[in-house]
Amino acid sequence: MALWLPLFEGEIALPTLFAPRDWHAHEMLFGYVPAVVTGFLLTAIPNWTGRLPLQGLPLLFLVIVWMAGRIAVSCSAHLGWLLTAMIDCVFLVLVVGAAAREIVAGQNWRNLKVVIPVTMLALANAGFHIEAHVSGAAQFALRTGVIAILILVMLIGGRIIPSFTHNWLVRENPGRLPLPFGKFDMAAIALSAAALCLWVAAPDGLLIGAVLCIAAVLHVVRLARWAGERTARERLVLVLHVAYAFVPLGFALTGLAAFGLVLPSAGLHAWMAGAVGTMTLAVMTRASLGHTGQELVAGIGTQTIYAAVVLAALARVGAALDPAWAVSLIHVAAFAWVVAFGGFALLYAPILFHARAN
Repeated sequence: MALWLPLFEGEIALPTLFAPRDWHAHEMLFGYVPAVVTGFLLTAIPNWTGRLPLQGLPLLFLVIVWMAGRIAVSCSAHLGWLLTAMIDCVFLVLVVGAAAREIVAGQNWRNLKVVIPVTMLALANAGFHIEAHVSGAAQFALRTGVIAILILVMLIGGRIIPSFTHNWLVRENPGRLPLPFGKFDMAAIALSAAALCLWVAAPDGLLIGAVLCIAAVLHVVRLARWAGERTARERLVLVLHVAYAFVPLGFALTGLAAFGLVLPSAGLHAWMAGAVGTMTLAVMTRASLGHTGQELVAGIGTQTIYAAVVLAALARVGAALDPAWAVSLIHVAAFAWVVAFGGFALLYAPILFHARAN
């Protein structure tokens, strides 16, 4: 993101075959997000299976492969599109293989479905390279990648948000509790997935706009069932609900875009900067505290990075909604994003690089 703003302004240039917009979209969708998803899976799968986590040289190799992809994409003008695609696509293939192997070896069959959207993301990444090479811009692969990520957010968010909320409310604020994952959730996800598949094929029109807006309503209801309004005293839990609120917002804005009322980037950034960005920091901070033996409380620094990432998302959505303020709001969004993730690195590096607290 720190590179994207001067690239967007034309102040620097990268030796990449991608157009600046496609470079930004690719590196967020298929660079940043896969790193986050992999971190989550490598943390969660050992808990699901009881097996040892990936560590040591295999983990280092995975990190190096990921970094090689980032370098290759940014220097693709020197490497050629095919070699770049091969280098970049290896990472997600390895992640899918490692995740599937561990889940199958642990006979944790119910969580095997999480491999499906990750596989879809890997295929979308390959498609992005091909589409950009053939047509000069990637549209279908971009939307397909967004579907894969949203399905992960809807599936995983739908399990961890009510679970963490339930645990905190039982302990700190007895009363109405969130409803667990059930048939309504499955129906909402199924309809949303169908709507998103239609959106990939044809993003404009009255039918797709109506279906996307219906999906937005279902996710508003879904969020309301999780009693998020009762978690205001604990920002570590509340932020999960704030993150998920961007899911129905994205569906609503994408539906309005299908009607031709707003720019398509409004919904895309509600989903990606809002839902994915905020959920990322919410889970990263919680996992970092929990796995290092710290108290599960969001201090002022953590609350500040939460506020920064939400500001980044709102500013970027606002830039799409009001072209007159677009340039200024894009600057605000980029700066706030860097503050949020840079702030996480500064705040959490000390506890992550030291021994677990007793």
